[in-house]
Amino acid sequence: MNEQRRQILQMLAEGKVTPDEAERLINALERQRPEAPQGAPAAGSKARPKYLRVVVADESGTDGASRINIRVPLQLLRAGVRLASLVPPQALTKINSELSKSGVPIDLTELKPQHLEELIEQLDDVKIDVDDSTSKVQIFCE
Repeated sequence: MNEQRRQILQMLAEGKVTPDEAERLINALERQRPEAPQGAPAAGSKARPKYLRVVVADESGTDGASRINIRVPLQLLRAGVRLASLVPPQALTKINSELSKSGVPIDLTELKPQHLEELIEQLDDVKIDVDDSTSKVQIFCE
């Protein structure tokens, strides 16, 4: 247990803060907790992924091979989820309707930051490779 958390619990025990205040303080600490220093993941755990990578190599073109390499910071996804919470419910309903018409059955009203963190944790284990005679697609986290 870190020192700041111990201090909050001590203040709670001494009656200086209410249980609700202590919970809010601990939640704020967890949000502010910095990532593990680079090259030093916690013992027994691997480093959290920082990027979603999509690599496409296409050799079917007449001008030779082409390569697309997309690296999306997962922090961008986190920020997007936080911004989605600011969209009015009526707009989300309309967006969901348009997404559904386009064949994307996603309900943005159900998108919560904690769901994204669960997804990111699971993405670390996902590696998708698609090979055919003229192209190769790779999707993975790093």
